[in-house]
Amino acid sequence: MNIGFHTISRGRMTTTPPTLQSLATALSRNTVSSAALTEAALQRALDPSGEGGRVFTELYAAQARAAAQASDLLRASGQARSPIDGLPISVKDLFDVAGSTTLAGSVALRDAAPASVSSLAVQRLVAAGAVIVGRTNMTEFAYSGLGINPHYGTPRNPWDRSTGRIPGGSSSGAAVSVSDAMAAAAIGSDTGGSVRIPAALCGLTGFKPTARRVSLQGVLPLSTQLDSIGPIANSVACCATLDAILAGEPVVPLQPYSLCGLRLALPTTLVLDGMDHHVAAAFAGARQRLQAAGALIEEIEVPEFAALGAINAKGGFTGAEAYAWHRALIAERTAATIRA
Repeated sequence: MNIGFHTISRGRMTTTPPTLQSLATALSRNTVSSAALTEAALQRALDPSGEGGRVFTELYAAQARAAAQASDLLRASGQARSPIDGLPISVKDLFDVAGSTTLAGSVALRDAAPASVSSLAVQRLVAAGAVIVGRTNMTEFAYSGLGINPHYGTPRNPWDRSTGRIPGGSSSGAAVSVSDAMAAAAIGSDTGGSVRIPAALCGLTGFKPTARRVSLQGVLPLSTQLDSIGPIANSVACCATLDAILAGEPVVPLQPYSLCGLRLALPTTLVLDGMDHHVAAAFAGARQRLQAAGALIEEIEVPEFAALGAINAKGGFTGAEAYAWHRALIAERTAATIRA
């Protein structure tokens, strides 16, 4: 079995990326092992010519190999803990992992104590048999949708490595870990697009569930009211599988759903302004496909959107909540600067 996941060449996908289901099927049929999948992912992450050095802030090579071997032994005895048992998964570096210091893409937390307990999201992944391959780089403190990080490097977008285009953020390393087959899927956080933006820019699928559907225990916050935990993967079905596991629910296969008669609103105020012509063409194509499937799309004005610029100029809701968390850290570093 080709365990190379997929590669990108000259802006085109050269092989079909595997789904979590297809990898789980291969494991169940013994055509590939978790150890082999994990080793392939780790070798890509460790390849000095690749993006691994910019994608991961910490790689769990030894732990991942041990977890993969344990998964293979369980499967050999007829046990599979979940559809992601034995699959390599990456986690964004704002999730606590026991024994590691959560950096959140910043140097300001390098001296912080290691986490004594993993976040609930990571605990659920591990209980489901996921092989955690490492912690992924991100925009510092998750405060940008670009994915740029001046401290640990910026992962390059898989569609244009030579130019060094941005991957999107803030879950930048998460997306590139999947696009470059360093993980079968990734877990990130999303406040205003931090899962969906890098997924879109890197040709993947990202999902932001309802806020607090997945516990934020052990997750460094940006906005406590708006943060959500969500997956980045190769398909909607993959994201649904991970969402159920993260929420502590049974994994239920997705069922086909007809769009006939479904009414969708398309806001015309602000959100379509200044669109790049390539993006506009892709958007128009998606709209046409939805309409062809029976969806009714109605253009509407949302005058309230016009006030967003003035609101965000003062920092907005996210800025206020972020400051509430960072205030103590800012005061501490300001005092240290004054003493110096």
